[in-house]
Amino acid sequence: MNKKVHILRSEATAPPRFTYPFCYEPHPLCLAAAREVRLYLAGRPEWKQELAGGKMMGVLVVQEGESRGFLAAFSGTLDGQTQHAYFVPPVFDLMEPGCHFQREQESISAINHRIAELQSQIIPNSVAAEAEQAIRMAQERMKRAKAQRDALRDTLPADELLRRQAELIRESQYLKAELKRTKDLWAQKIREAERPNEALREKIEQLMSERQARSQALQQWLFGRISFLNAKGERRGLCDIFEGAVPPSGAGDCCGPKLLQYAYLHHLRPLCMAEFWVGASPHDEIRTDGHFYPACRSKCLPILTFMMEGLQVDENPLQQYEETLEAQLRIVHQGSDFIVISKPSGMLSVPGRNALPSVLSLMKARYPQATGPMIVQRLDMDTSGLMAIALTDEAYHRLQTLFARHQVRKTYLALLEKPMREGLEGTVSLPLGADYTDRPRQRVDMLHGRSAVTRYCILRNIGGHALAALQPETGRTHQLRVHCAHGQGLDNPIVGDRLYGTAGGRLMLHAWRLSFAGMTFQDDWQYI
Repeated sequence: MNKKVHILRSEATAPPRFTYPFCYEPHPLCLAAAREVRLYLAGRPEWKQELAGGKMMGVLVVQEGESRGFLAAFSGTLDGQTQHAYFVPPVFDLMEPGCHFQREQESISAINHRIAELQSQIIPNSVAAEAEQAIRMAQERMKRAKAQRDALRDTLPADELLRRQAELIRESQYLKAELKRTKDLWAQKIREAERPNEALREKIEQLMSERQARSQALQQWLFGRISFLNAKGERRGLCDIFEGAVPPSGAGDCCGPKLLQYAYLHHLRPLCMAEFWVGASPHDEIRTDGHFYPACRSKCLPILTFMMEGLQVDENPLQQYEETLEAQLRIVHQGSDFIVISKPSGMLSVPGRNALPSVLSLMKARYPQATGPMIVQRLDMDTSGLMAIALTDEAYHRLQTLFARHQVRKTYLALLEKPMREGLEGTVSLPLGADYTDRPRQRVDMLHGRSAVTRYCILRNIGGHALAALQPETGRTHQLRVHCAHGQGLDNPIVGDRLYGTAGGRLMLHAWRLSFAGMTFQDDWQYI
């Protein structure tokens, strides 16, 4: 048997179709393979500290002749290396000794060091600060003089103002000219003070241009050497897969592409695949040790879509709800110019790329006479509950204004994975931003994230799960889901959260109560 194919201790029956990697329940064979990987990792104490910090692992169950086994992979590097005997190699090894990429990276690093060295030799220029102060004082003199002239124009008799008008104009013109002379004088002083640095800055600019050109050339060289196979034996380059767009950094370096590439190169038949997290969660993401995760979309969706061509693949589970979802959508309140509906979990608020039914498409079909955009607010696809829908353009703008002015109060109910102390309440304030490498996930971003605030109260415990009332004071994407799951929030993911918790069943998050303009609407939910 191939040395990268490991013995799989499981009698489970192989699935009839290959895993749809972007939404799946791990197959028992993958669960068994993941256990084997964790046993292997436990025997490598030299990796203990790095793995404790968090690492994504992947397994691919394969058929080789009459034998069945599994392949293992890690994302990125491990112990500073891209290759280890137990794991499949990268699609293209950037760390191979003597590789052009490594040599060119060393050259670019040398340029960085030279730039830093030259920058340290630049003589600090204090003249710019002096110039700023002098110009600011001249501007303040102009403002004071203008205020005095305006006061004279308001208080002087008409004949006196007429007599002094030319004088006031000359004063204004003089002060403007004086400001220009001040700016020109200090600009000349700044140029003179900068003269000793000119040669240094010119050299730095040349080096920065060289660095940019070499980095771009190296990226194109790399893209031109990465290609992928599919089950039909076809090969396609990275740029072709991304249809001419610049591929994201690290494309092809995740577990899924590594595993399938190795299987195809060695004529192994893929049966099922899964990715799981080992170790602690990063500070800016939500990962849980031992949990399984879908493949990332930004880097892996185009690549794996091509690589799975020729395989019989499971249907996307998210596309199996259409008729059921339409029947589950309910009208909670019927008004003359707006309605309140209860959206089922799994339905989009507005149409997406997968042509699934959405609240907007169904409302347009049910209310063909409606005018305006209709959708005043949105709920995540996985979240159920109350939404206000405008039937007229006027109602849309009225409701939208209420939301914009934070005059709408929303209360959600969430069933959390673990019990918590009943009556516990407080506020979670963690700024959020998009995880551009793994959409649609969001991440806590203390530096660039947008403010996100959630009030919470633990109502009671049900069957080992806490029932929480959540009131968002802001409306960020996935705000409640991240604030519940993150270690600096409640540290307790919502049940069924496939992105931030444990996949399985529906997301137990429900928009329960909606209050605005003196009206309150409340929905039924089985966990109240």
